[in-house]
Amino acid sequence: MPDPPPIADRWVVYLAGEIHSDWRERLAEGVRSAGLPIDLTAPVTDHDASDACGVRVLGDTGSPFWNDRLGAGINAVRTRTLIERAEIVVARFGEKYKQWNAAFDAGCAVALGKRLITLHPPEHDHALKEVDAAADAVCREPEQVVEILRYVIAQR
Repeated sequence: MPDPPPIADRWVVYLAGEIHSDWRERLAEGVRSAGLPIDLTAPVTDHDASDACGVRVLGDTGSPFWNDRLGAGINAVRTRTLIERAEIVVARFGEKYKQWNAAFDAGCAVALGKRLITLHPPEHDHALKEVDAAADAVCREPEQVVEILRYVIAQR
């Protein structure tokens, strides 16, 4: 039987999704407290900076649609690169707003063969049934994600 592929000394976990709560900080604190060899990456979480990057870099088109399109393209360079580099993607769907971007990132992760963990409250179960069906795990709290990461990384 061939040897299993080597496990990375450091894991990269991409944190996709909502930017209106402290879930990333809670997850980062849990990773730090557990001493896990994980590098956390994420999209730009400053909403205004993210929205304005296209206009700031490429100039105002005079059209809100095309200004958004410029920003989306520039943000996609970061997002897709970081998802490609990640071993695991965590997609958080929060209480506020509809996170279409998180659903898109989750789909990209699955298409790229990345492990996917979704994180959302029970009231989103029905709306996210297809996304959850593609996920390896569905969590309710960031601390559950940390426990999954601890288990996966500690079992060598």
